[in-house]
Amino acid sequence: MNLKIGDPAPDFTLPATGDEDLRLSDLRGRIVVLYFYPKDNTPGCTTEAKDFSALADDFAAAGAIVIGVSRDSIAAHERFIARHDLKVRLAADTEGTVCEAYGVWQEKTLYGRRFMGIVRSTFLIDRDGRIARIWPRVRVKGHAGDVLAAVREIA
Repeated sequence: MNLKIGDPAPDFTLPATGDEDLRLSDLRGRIVVLYFYPKDNTPGCTTEAKDFSALADDFAAAGAIVIGVSRDSIAAHERFIARHDLKVRLAADTEGTVCEAYGVWQEKTLYGRRFMGIVRSTFLIDRDGRIARIWPRVRVKGHAGDVLAAVREIA
């Protein structure tokens, strides 16, 4: 699926940290930052989660909730949060259905080897549940700050 700005964000229900399921439609009325990342406890993914965590109070003040999604299990997410003192919610898309709905499950190449994986991407979802901004193929450095600036623009 190729999502565009203005499209309704695909709804989903996923298990999330904090021992509860997270349903996107339940967050209607709030701004949602939905970021997809490849794997817990890897260098880029850890930096990204820490950067979003460092700005968690600023996102909250702007009325936004930040949710990270990967195919890791809830147990792995809980260890990731504890190890790095993260302040963001993490959701477990172990089946990959949400990754596919958002178009982030793609063919990747590493050292000449092709494989399927999550392409680091972020979606800003407005209070009406529509996609307000998309960052495909994210470069981690400075990304959380860029997303916060975009949140403040629509807040």
